[in-house]
Amino acid sequence: MSAGRGAADDGRERGSALPFVLVCWLVAAFMALGAIAASDAFLEHQDVQAVCDGAALAGANSTDEGRVYATGVGDALPLTGETARTAIADHLADGGTALGAWSAETDGAEVTVRCSRSVEIAFGWLFLAGRPLEVTAVASARAPTLS
Repeated sequence: MSAGRGAADDGRERGSALPFVLVCWLVAAFMALGAIAASDAFLEHQDVQAVCDGAALAGANSTDEGRVYATGVGDALPLTGETARTAIADHLADGGTALGAWSAETDGAEVTVRCSRSVEIAFGWLFLAGRPLEVTAVASARAPTLS
């Protein structure tokens, strides 16, 4: 009688491990998909940051020639918002990465550019409820002169 009872107990314990194993596999799959989505978001941010860095450099290298001829060159090349924005727009038009929006400001010596765009990431339907991810980057550049 005890031999039959032990066989029944073994069957119940084997079956109870199945839900635990399924939950573990589900958690592992969710973590793997999350790692892929996070990697994709990171690479998209790096792409936008690279474009923004290049745009800031282009803006910093655009001197206001009228001010240079009128006042000379001091510690840095004199910049105006108009010349910087024109150079940045030209740089972004030549580049391969499209931005959703960008803005630039200058204090006369340094250019700061803010770039953003919306991107679809891998498994965004799962982690972002189907909405695109808004990626934003900020870059500053100063064009120093040799003393």
